[in-house]
Amino acid sequence: MTINKIEQNDFSNRRKTLMSHNMDGATIIAAGHNSPRNHDVNHQFRQQSDFWYFTGFEEPDAVMVLLPNDTKPYVMFTTPFDQTFAIWNGPMEGIEGIQNDYGVDAAYSIKELTHKLPELLKGYTKLYFSIGLDPILDQVISNIVTSRRSGAARDGNYITNIIDPKQTIDNMRLLKSQNEINLLKTAIDITTDGFNKALNFTKPGKFEYEIQAELEKEFRKAGSVRNGYPSIVASGNNSCVLHYTNNNSELKNGDLLLIDAGAEMDYYTADITRTWPINGNFTDLQKDIYSIVLEAQIKAINDVKPEATIDSINKTTVTTLTDGLIQIGLLTGNTEKLVEEKAYRKYYMHGTSHWLGIDVHDAGVYSKNNSFTKLKPGMVLTVEPGLYFSKYIDELPQEMKGIGIRIEDNILVTKTGNINLSQKIPKEIDEIEPLIGILS
Repeated sequence: MTINKIEQNDFSNRRKTLMSHNMDGATIIAAGHNSPRNHDVNHQFRQQSDFWYFTGFEEPDAVMVLLPNDTKPYVMFTTPFDQTFAIWNGPMEGIEGIQNDYGVDAAYSIKELTHKLPELLKGYTKLYFSIGLDPILDQVISNIVTSRRSGAARDGNYITNIIDPKQTIDNMRLLKSQNEINLLKTAIDITTDGFNKALNFTKPGKFEYEIQAELEKEFRKAGSVRNGYPSIVASGNNSCVLHYTNNNSELKNGDLLLIDAGAEMDYYTADITRTWPINGNFTDLQKDIYSIVLEAQIKAINDVKPEATIDSINKTTVTTLTDGLIQIGLLTGNTEKLVEEKAYRKYYMHGTSHWLGIDVHDAGVYSKNNSFTKLKPGMVLTVEPGLYFSKYIDELPQEMKGIGIRIEDNILVTKTGNINLSQKIPKEIDEIEPLIGILS
């Protein structure tokens, strides 16, 4: 299994790159905060993704400040070490820890933010800061702007610009380093083990949560401390619910099981979907529909290469799906015209691809000024066509109702084309059927 991690040198280089884009101003990014679950219990904390991308620091209630051309360009505010907190909740870095272990040039208590940050920003008239992501820091920045305006009659030291750094950050995150690719491969390898185990344990009479338990047990055994997103384990008509997460229905003979899940490894997540028959054998109708989706996915993956776009990949997908819907009698007419009319949307209502990385729907724009982002080597995206014949669509033939199929792989763009990072997870019909239920 490929295992790698992002080293402090990687975080340092990312900060230097960001500062090289923002040389004329100070950059400020906030960490996440704990979210209460109930009373004195918090939800499991996961760091705000952009903050982690530049710091690697996993504690809440911190602020990163980058000061280009300063003798101490990397500043962080964090919670000081507290012995009682550490005894009750576990280790914490504190001021000394972030200086020793995270390469911070100057560290301060988060309690000093309101009076120390204005001092640090005194020589800067331009700030790179994403307004609206953190109400607490928003107010601090607003107060600084107001204060500087009040004194500007004497010294002319206005803050003249606040610029959102998100576009620069997203462009950086869009192109993965080799270490990032290795972590994605590791997350995908772990997810592969989980899917194989889920296949093996599937049989009628079990419940969706039992299959989820087998799937996620493999994640934890391999060192993935959390999922990249809540697992979708959807049988029967649940497979037609795009974001189904109840995972509490009984698996029934003759139905399909759709699983959409991904292990996270050191903040990088897989995002895989497979669909298979609960009893181990596709019906002829299920096989026909599955084959349409699989053909669409294979053609779309073949289109992933430099200079292609997510839009062009989606067009390949919907054209193939539309042809298939004509073949099985759900659409009639000319394929090109039906695609233009989006007649397929009743049965395929989402896009084919999204970026993948630290977030399951990762940073990066898909289009700007009516121009779609062109794929480059180092980008990672999903390819996930599907067809969903919900029982709530009245005009569907009864035998089609409750069939939902999605097939999703994680694709790395290379100089010459692409690599399917999740190709080891079975998806051909003759590969899948023999594996179903062999351990149940």
